[in-house]
Amino acid sequence: MNPYIEILRPGNAVMGAIAIILIAIIDKTISIPIILAMLAVFFETAAGNVINDYFDYKIDLINKPERPLPSGRISLKAGRNYGYLQFLLGTICGFLISYLTNNWIPFVIVLISDVILYLYAYKLKSTPLIGNLIVGFMTGFGFVFGGFTINTPEIISISIFLGFFAFVMTTAREIIKDIEDVEGDKAEGAKTLPILIGTKTPAILAVALIVIDSALCPILYFNHIFGIYYLVVIAIAVILFLYSAVLILKSQDRETAHKASKYLKIGMLIAFVAFIFGSF
Repeated sequence: MNPYIEILRPGNAVMGAIAIILIAIIDKTISIPIILAMLAVFFETAAGNVINDYFDYKIDLINKPERPLPSGRISLKAGRNYGYLQFLLGTICGFLISYLTNNWIPFVIVLISDVILYLYAYKLKSTPLIGNLIVGFMTGFGFVFGGFTINTPEIISISIFLGFFAFVMTTAREIIKDIEDVEGDKAEGAKTLPILIGTKTPAILAVALIVIDSALCPILYFNHIFGIYYLVVIAIAVILFLYSAVLILKSQDRETAHKASKYLKIGMLIAFVAFIFGSF
């Protein structure tokens, strides 16, 4: 894969944009602002990925040496400037949304995202738990961004609920990823939660978040936001969520943490599918 595409982690960027697609499907609408919102989330997510790799260069020499920057396929300076370009493109999209809709909340959300994503990569990622919460918050923020792009009271309410779901599950996954990356993070002197207090307590915290989110899933059906198809598909996601919880609770070694993180990601993708099916 071309290193300038790879460093964007397009799968993650597209997954971020899915939040906007889901909100559009729920509202059964499509418009230029919605398309711009998809692009904005894609660029902002990509920007966060690139600038994170820039600041994590030394850590990735140990944890992810195959990535474009530590492998030398992209220079550090080129990587940094490429990240800035993604931020600029995302901000332009946010401005156009607000200009076209005469609603400046989406533009403000993008500006806030620019600041948070940069500060996260520069300093906050290694802050115990705060870094995990920021990643979760930004994931959920995408749904809220979609809600305010459409800007109707019902859709804003739904987007906030979905955003909370994404926030909680993503935070759990980020904690598990920290457990997976303990070796490289220690070598770099990072102070993640598993390094400071051991891996067992963070694993329990991640499990608690997973259980909370799994318990919340049926609410969207019982509150008549989504139909019966949602309940059927989300059950598959919940099984994967709980299986991940069992895995990480039993063992916190690197391989198990990697498996638990992977299953959580698959479960979240299935949950997104459930949101789509539920809107029919």
